[in-house]
Amino acid sequence: MADTSFPREDIQVLLLEGVSPSTVDAFKAAGYTRIEAHAKALEPTELRAKLAETHILGIRSRTQLDAAALEAGRRLMAVGCFCIGTNQVDLAAAQSLGIPVFNAPYSNTRSVAELVIAEAILLMRRVPEKNMACHRGGWIKSATGSYEVRDKVLGIIGYGHIGTQVGLLAEGLGMRVIYHDIEPKLALGNARAAADLDELLERADLVTLHVPETPATRELIDSAAIARMKRGGLLINASRGTVVDLDALASALRAGHLAGAAIDVFPVEPQSNQDEFVSPLRGLDNVILTPHVGGSTLEAQDNIGREVAAKLVRYSDNGSTLSAVNFPEVSLPGHAGSRRLLHIHRNIPGMLSKVNELFSESGLNIEGQYLQTRGEVGYVVIDVSGAAADATQLKDRLAAIPGTLRARVLY
Repeated sequence: MADTSFPREDIQVLLLEGVSPSTVDAFKAAGYTRIEAHAKALEPTELRAKLAETHILGIRSRTQLDAAALEAGRRLMAVGCFCIGTNQVDLAAAQSLGIPVFNAPYSNTRSVAELVIAEAILLMRRVPEKNMACHRGGWIKSATGSYEVRDKVLGIIGYGHIGTQVGLLAEGLGMRVIYHDIEPKLALGNARAAADLDELLERADLVTLHVPETPATRELIDSAAIARMKRGGLLINASRGTVVDLDALASALRAGHLAGAAIDVFPVEPQSNQDEFVSPLRGLDNVILTPHVGGSTLEAQDNIGREVAAKLVRYSDNGSTLSAVNFPEVSLPGHAGSRRLLHIHRNIPGMLSKVNELFSESGLNIEGQYLQTRGEVGYVVIDVSGAAADATQLKDRLAAIPGTLRARVLY
């Protein structure tokens, strides 16, 4: 059982991979002073050594937190992923250790949507081919194959936060928007739901993808799906790299069935800016290739920094775990005038009875109690009246209950 009860001024925050300065500002504004920031990821050995003294860890996509790394964080209270995904963290291992993981799933929505719209216009105007010709000394001054986006049909696959934003921006340009999602979604603006995926592929002049990475979306756009698309159609993928069969896409582009594509995500991506990018789409003039930068704007990074830092601070100060990706979600009120104890435990029968028995023996008045479970973990938050010393003593007794993962008292 790890001890993670520390006054705010003693909490060590470790931020890696050049997270936005807004992150540091948010922690400082909340009263945290022990903040260590690094521009890059740490090597595994150095990371484990740092984790031994870290209470709050902030990372982006390159830091890999496997079970061994997490176990090295004997004081680790929480992990913040300053990005959209959490694939770099062993979420099951973090849960089993009582460590909530937070991310920022929507902070880059506008940035991705704007890139998609920009690419739609460039592809419709055949700018990629003309740009490459100019670089080689050529000159393709022709309107052949170039169109306005106005009155064209945009097909959005995945009508979530990003998909809806793309639709609204596209309507502002005069496009007609249709969408497909596996769940019923309320249409925004004048968008209309397609009857099914096949209808969307057949009707759309341009298809854009905004779906998560799941077994159902793996190579969702394969050779059969591409064949259903209009001849001369366009494809944009700024979602996940595994959603499109890139070999099939390359064949369709070379054959002229599709007129162009813009791809920002890939099944296998370089680990660093020094590694070679390999793709069957390289060398095709009618393709826009970007290095997974859909959400890479300063505005998005600032938003992510503020959002994830706020979640980490709220958990540290208040115990709230709302939007944690691997942990029981509890949204808690303030606890002014009372002591708040947090008990994270294995989700086994009789645990709450043991917790309440201790409180009954202590004679402390319980002012509020909150319980939530998720998978193998249970989370109990108890507000009590009494002196700080009594709460600390009670926290130690809570920590001794068999099956306890972590126990904290909030200062």
